[in-house]
This record gives sequence, structure tokens and C-alpha cells, in this order.
Amino acid sequence: MKAIVNIDAGICGFVTTACVTSEDGQHVIFDLDTNCDKIAPLGQTLGEKGPIDAYQEISPGATSVIMTAVRETLTGCCAGCAVPVGLFKAMQVAAGLALPKDITIKLAEN
Repeated sequence: MKAIVNIDAGICGFVTTACVTSEDGQHVIFDLDTNCDKIAPLGQTLGEKGPIDAYQEISPGATSVIMTAVRETLTGCCAGCAVPVGLFKAMQVAAGLALPKDITIKLAEN
């Protein structure tokens, strides 16, 4: 299965598109295209670590390969970056662990 996610990170103006594929419904491979100099190395790191076991990623007792790569790679990046959550959701869809439905975060100043 394949999931494609387009992530507009917000005010920074950076956009990331990821194609996440799984041939066996468990292990996923990430392919990222981004104009963000911080996210590009994350895509490379995830590619080097793949295929990643999606079942292990969602296990509450396991250490997440994706989130570990995010913490190691995105030093100096905005802690509230929306890209990691978008990649995680795309992984779930590619592995058949979630149905494809948009997620939304709307911000307003009061």
C-alpha cells in the first residue's frame, strides 16, 4: 500500500511531500521531498533506517525509530513542527493501520 502526505508546516512556508510505501502491510519505506533544510536530512535518515516496522512504531512499550530520528535530526528546528506527526500518520495508512483521513490543526489569535 502507498500513502502520500502533503504537509504545509505553517508560517515558516516550508512544504514537505512524503510517499510512504509498504509491500507487506507492516514494514514501511519513506521518500521525502521538501524545501526545508532541516527536514531534508530527516528524510535521508528515515530512508537509511528503512524499512521501518510500523507495528513496533505504534507499540506503547517500544522505542520509535521515527521519533528517535526526529529528535536526533531536527536539532535547532521548531519543536512544534507539524512534519513528524504527518509522517507518522502516513506510516499508519501505508501499513494499513489507519484509514486515510486528513488531520487538521487550526490556529487563531484571540
